[in-house]
Amino acid sequence: MTGHELRQQFLDYFHKKGHTIVPSSSLVPQKDPTLLFTNAGMVQFKDVFLGKEKRDYARATTAQKCVRAGGKHNDLENVGRTARHHTFFEMLGNFSFGDYFKEGAIPYAWEFLTEVLKLPKEKLWVSIYQDDEEAFEIWNKAIGIPADRIVRLGEKDNFWAMGDTGPCGPCSEIIIDQGPQVGCGKPTCAVGCDCDRYLELWNLVFMQYNRDASGKLTPLPKPSIDTGMGLERVAAVMQGVLSNFETDLFVPLIRFVEDISEKRYGGNEKDDVSMRVIADHLRATTFLISDGVLPSNEGRGYVLRRIMRRAARHGKMLGLDNPFLHKGIQVVVDTMKPAYPELVDHCEHVTQVTLNEERRFRYTLSLGLELLNKVLSETRERGERVVPGEEVFKLYDTYGFPLDLMDEIAREQGLALDMEGYERAMEEQRARARKSWKGSGEATVDPSYTALIQALPPTEFIGYETLEGEVEVLAIVKDKTRVETASQEDDVELIFDKTPFYAESGGQVGDKGVFRAMGSDGEPVEVAILDTQKPVSQLVVHKGRVKKGTVQRGQKGKALVDPDGRQRTALNHTATHLLHATLKSVLGDHVKQAGSLVAPDRLRFDFSHFSDLDYREFYRIEEMVNQIIRTNMPVKTFVTSLDDALRRGAIAMFGEKYGDQVRVVQVGDFSMELCGGTHVRASGDIGLFKLVSESSVAAGIRRVEALTGPGALEYIQRETERLRSISLLLKAAPPDLVPRLEKLLAASREYEREVEELKARLARAHVEDLLDASREVNGVKVVSARVEDLDAKGLRNLADTLKDQLKSGIIVLGTVEDGKVSLVTAVTRDLIDRYHAGTLAREVAKVVEGSGGGRPDMAQAGGKNPGKLKEALEKVFEIVEGT
Repeated sequence: MTGHELRQQFLDYFHKKGHTIVPSSSLVPQKDPTLLFTNAGMVQFKDVFLGKEKRDYARATTAQKCVRAGGKHNDLENVGRTARHHTFFEMLGNFSFGDYFKEGAIPYAWEFLTEVLKLPKEKLWVSIYQDDEEAFEIWNKAIGIPADRIVRLGEKDNFWAMGDTGPCGPCSEIIIDQGPQVGCGKPTCAVGCDCDRYLELWNLVFMQYNRDASGKLTPLPKPSIDTGMGLERVAAVMQGVLSNFETDLFVPLIRFVEDISEKRYGGNEKDDVSMRVIADHLRATTFLISDGVLPSNEGRGYVLRRIMRRAARHGKMLGLDNPFLHKGIQVVVDTMKPAYPELVDHCEHVTQVTLNEERRFRYTLSLGLELLNKVLSETRERGERVVPGEEVFKLYDTYGFPLDLMDEIAREQGLALDMEGYERAMEEQRARARKSWKGSGEATVDPSYTALIQALPPTEFIGYETLEGEVEVLAIVKDKTRVETASQEDDVELIFDKTPFYAESGGQVGDKGVFRAMGSDGEPVEVAILDTQKPVSQLVVHKGRVKKGTVQRGQKGKALVDPDGRQRTALNHTATHLLHATLKSVLGDHVKQAGSLVAPDRLRFDFSHFSDLDYREFYRIEEMVNQIIRTNMPVKTFVTSLDDALRRGAIAMFGEKYGDQVRVVQVGDFSMELCGGTHVRASGDIGLFKLVSESSVAAGIRRVEALTGPGALEYIQRETERLRSISLLLKAAPPDLVPRLEKLLAASREYEREVEELKARLARAHVEDLLDASREVNGVKVVSARVEDLDAKGLRNLADTLKDQLKSGIIVLGTVEDGKVSLVTAVTRDLIDRYHAGTLAREVAKVVEGSGGGRPDMAQAGGKNPGKLKEALEKVFEIVEGT
């Protein structure tokens, strides 16, 4: 049975049992900053289990893409060294949201394994939580598993929790005995041993309690089920192999590595580890980039970069010095496209991003070698034989330089690495990461908002139809505390029963405006609404300041949105949709939104693309958007099911979380996106679109900024005025500005050439005087003098001339420019065994309160005390005398 057949059989089985097949969610958890990556099947249902979200089904089944390579769940260092650890894997799962419980989950799992997959019952064991008598009874009495094959384990192994608080419960694992031939051979080997004999196949989690902050467990009103079974692990069992890497899900990748390395898998363990690492990491790389993650120096991008560079390093160990990973992306796509056809569309983009990162890593290695050699040189200069651990960690962590290569180069030079210091620095970094990254399930929303949403009805949004409405103040929050009233100049957060104010979402900023009412004392009340936010689903918070009177809970009044701000924001939001569609049209389908800002005064759009825009692309994009504006296409919105919207071709934004019903914004036949924002009625309302900048914000991510409508017109007028000022300054009409500037620049270059020539003549005039002033110290001719009217470059040229004239000697030249000292030191080649120009520069610079350094034959230094230049130049003779 192939891996793809196994996946489909699992989904089909549970579908027949009344479960809804839910597609895999993105590897980037949607709106869940507590997780680096989706690492289990239950992640996309987290809010359902917590009671924050309702679905129209109570049973679900999934084949979920997962990555465990950072944060709390991190298998990276084990990958390649074991038969079953992976960065990317698929988790098969079935879920019950208050529907069936243990009495359903256990028989389903047993039936699928023994009746559908036909695994031998006598080889299957189960583990349960030590106090879970209910699970024991079902396994023993209903299923018929002998008591001696039901193992009771403690909380560490068989009790699952979403976090320190919240839903939790006992779990039961189904285990297969693969036989003593694959075990550790120890007499104590049994279920729970770390060897591969007793292989965990399927974990059934029984969510039946809620744990509070004190640790107290309270039964949940509707217990739920969350199960997970690794596809790769079950595929290995079904295909009769002892390693996941020998299944059909990995064999094509292993063959690919064999072909490019000209090595055979199974030849030796060291090469096998490298092949497994590359095969695994190619899968993770492909799926992560396909889901919108790009290599970077922080967060998810940093983990992806580590995965890619670890694979590249193992390629180097196999003798692959040139970029090769990008060639393997197609192999992953061909292997996985039956289940994930979207990979085909993303293949070119993933390949290009991978190639770019490989090239960047080659550059990093080159830079790292330069920095490593500097560190090794400095270690030797200090008379030490061990490279400090902090320096080792910096080269590894900041520059991505492989540790084993560092160790090899150091040993070649007779030095060792301080590995204890390195481990300390690594642990300090891990501690910082743990402190800054909240673990899975920990709340990131202010508890005061959670309490509000539980106490208040959902806020009704009426802002699509109107910019004002009669509302009631349901709650007032001041300094994170609910209050009954707030007075003039108080900063408050107001929650209304309904609102015309759009809360910040999907890149669109929150509305501003005013709330007006009549106080109980007959005095007018006015609250300036400065921002509108939605800290939790269905709760709209209006942040503002009381300008007049006293606002009270229960007060009724009028909420009015600033119409100009809303209109300008709508122009920019619709223009953002047009820009997105245009970028895909001009640059390719690999373009994906990576972030946006839609404000009244501007729009900003981040997107995936592997190179900067040339001026032709820049203007083509701008012209195409304006063309759509001129055609005045109608902008329509409608609500439909998510499946229907996607079938129609609507673009779903990366990282957004959608319900079963979604709002679609369509601009003619040009653009269709899922969007909850506010828009114009026709593209012509935008008036004008002007791109103002394009830049890089991260590896593989570009950013464009643009203006629309009145803002675009104002920008063009400012630029026109600036052009007029330049024309007046250069005394040339706008059409003649370029020729005029070219003429001026040519003249400027000629003047610079003449100045350099005069400086060279001046320097040559100094040569004879300086040679005459040389002294012989320790049998060495030394020129140490102050030179006027030369900059640092002039000093270097003069030093080179003096070296040629002296044939053998030391030169130190100093000058003062803009109140700062510049020094150049030079040593002829025959003397560099005795004197080091860099060391000489450092010593002399100390006198003028500066620093410097450089090569053995030429170095530079600077200082901030010109008054001590004479003393510094005299110091040269002492240094040469004492060396």
